[in-house]
Amino acid sequence: MPRPLSLLDLTPIVAGSSSTEAVQTSVELAMLADRLGYRRVWYAEHHNSPGLASGAPEIMIEHVASRTSRIRVGAGGVMLPNHAPLKIAETFRLLEALHPGRIDLGLGRAPGTDTITAFAMRRSAEAMSADDYPEQLAELLAFDDGAFPPDHPFRTIRPVPVDTRLPPVWLLGSSDFSARLAAQAGLGYAFAAHINGRGAVSALRDYRASFVPSDRYPEPRSILTVSVTVGETAEHARELSLINDLLLIRLRSGQLGAYPTLEEAKAYPFTAAERQTIASMPLRSLVGDAEEVHRQVADLAERGEADEVMITTFLPEPEDRRRAIIEMARMFEPREGWSPAVNAEPIAS
Repeated sequence: MPRPLSLLDLTPIVAGSSSTEAVQTSVELAMLADRLGYRRVWYAEHHNSPGLASGAPEIMIEHVASRTSRIRVGAGGVMLPNHAPLKIAETFRLLEALHPGRIDLGLGRAPGTDTITAFAMRRSAEAMSADDYPEQLAELLAFDDGAFPPDHPFRTIRPVPVDTRLPPVWLLGSSDFSARLAAQAGLGYAFAAHINGRGAVSALRDYRASFVPSDRYPEPRSILTVSVTVGETAEHARELSLINDLLLIRLRSGQLGAYPTLEEAKAYPFTAAERQTIASMPLRSLVGDAEEVHRQVADLAERGEADEVMITTFLPEPEDRRRAIIEMARMFEPREGWSPAVNAEPIAS
């Protein structure tokens, strides 16, 4: 049975372009995914990352939801430890009121940045050292459910808008921790295989095996998120993967600027040590032409028993991202009435 296909957009800025251009590209790609029948598009929260155009997924969600008609739009994710649960509850209730039935709330445990920037976000040493993600999640859900005990100081607080509930809640993770927490809480689970491909199958299977039904999710729902590098040919894909390799080396050395171009990546003299580092890192992309990438993704999704596939790409050029979106839609689930000549064409202005 074909799995629904979704998109995670990191809003990358390619060298020589601007954040305005990057955001506009992301909007256009979301509109394309909407026309091609993608289930959802998510935006992530990263800070102090000059190579990314968006650190505020809630703003991207509103902007994109207002310019699309069917696709679900959400956070993949909001980093819960960076924010007060009440603020998240009110933000996403409002988004749900603005776009009923089209919003998702994905929650992450990591800070989405380096230690110093995380301190600037959280404003206290206590918040930096606290390991209270499960408690924060419970507080967020209690605000939405009105489920604080009678003696709790927050029992009289009603998140606004008061007549709207949170959209579907997903926990994001790249390890077994969030898989277990999502299962215990009866929430959806999205595994970030683009961060840790090696842990995908075990985490997704553990989530399904230990899932406790809830009012929000009577049954387990899981998403496998993968990075793809789709070339016109296998040789073209291998060439494009040099961008991924150079990006990983730069990230590892703390170089957080704009994403490299293909020309930069082809000219870069990778050392043997750097090649070994790249090969050992779990942060990898699935590389090939459309048929080969589809085979790799479908195999991983099948082994992990994922209900849905979400693709992202480390490639920053609009044409490379557009190719991935179109080709993966074609390979995964051709829809009735869909054709590259019609649905992939930009909307006339």
